[in-house]
Amino acid sequence: MINTLDYLTQQMNRYLAALIFIFGVVGNTLNCCILSQRILRTNPCALLFLMSSFVDLISIIVGLTTRILAGWNLDPTTTNNFICKFRAFTVFSTRTIGIWLIALATIDRWLLSSTNFHRRQKSKLENIERSICLTITLSILFYIHMLDCYEANLTDTPLKCYGKNRQCRLLTDLTYALITIVLPSIVMIVFGLLIVSNVRRLRRRIQTVTIVSIIIATRERQFKIRKTDRQLLRMLFVQIILLISFCIPQAVQKFYMTFRRFDHRTRREDILLNFFYNIEVLISFIASCMPFYLYTLTGGGIFRRASIEFLHEIHLKFLICMEKFFG
Repeated sequence: MINTLDYLTQQMNRYLAALIFIFGVVGNTLNCCILSQRILRTNPCALLFLMSSFVDLISIIVGLTTRILAGWNLDPTTTNNFICKFRAFTVFSTRTIGIWLIALATIDRWLLSSTNFHRRQKSKLENIERSICLTITLSILFYIHMLDCYEANLTDTPLKCYGKNRQCRLLTDLTYALITIVLPSIVMIVFGLLIVSNVRRLRRRIQTVTIVSIIIATRERQFKIRKTDRQLLRMLFVQIILLISFCIPQAVQKFYMTFRRFDHRTRREDILLNFFYNIEVLISFIASCMPFYLYTLTGGGIFRRASIEFLHEIHLKFLICMEKFFG
């Protein structure tokens, strides 16, 4: 059994991690290009999606590259202190930023769906840009200790690149479980329920209010804005459900690793823990690579239209380059 689990762990790092890497890099790169199109970039929620895709791309490139190499016993983080520290700090901080940006998108949709005019006014680009800067700063501060705590060549830990003592492990694991996963999950669930409540209240209000006269052009414009917001809200809800589903198992595992002493385990327990640890890590990376494919399926016409415009622009640039090259 020990040899089988060891073999399966190695194969997952070799092939499954590589597959997630390819889909993640392609999907998040396309997301960054599409969400920066004119039709979407002025929407606060779309801006949060854009920044989330960008940091997810960084997390996948830095985090999965070494994991793929680990499948071939070439992982530099096991022996090189600088790479070990850099990889751990980058992956943990970018994942925290990415998840909290989605939580902020939930708050933004709640503000926009509110019947309170002053709350709706708070859903604007200036506030979102400030929130993004604050999220990035706090996420870096939460994990800056990893540059000192993490070391390579360790032997009594699940990975050779890990926290060098129990205090470091306790701080990192609890920070990751609570700050990166549990708290943003709670925020997304609470504000998601508040959005549903707002939407129901708004529907009842619309049914009881008779609009006497509205300028046709204004009505059409408002309909387009509402349609865009509804499609972004659908994209957000699907991402929240899958994000929580993929990340919660790793939070549970972090709590277990925090309060279970490493030096009291048998060889079989080590292999079994390492096997499940690798599964949970890869599942959490799936959460980082899925947004583009979710947006394509659930984003409706707004996201697909932006995708078509992007591909059309790329096609025109390609034709221009070919004309210059052969002309």
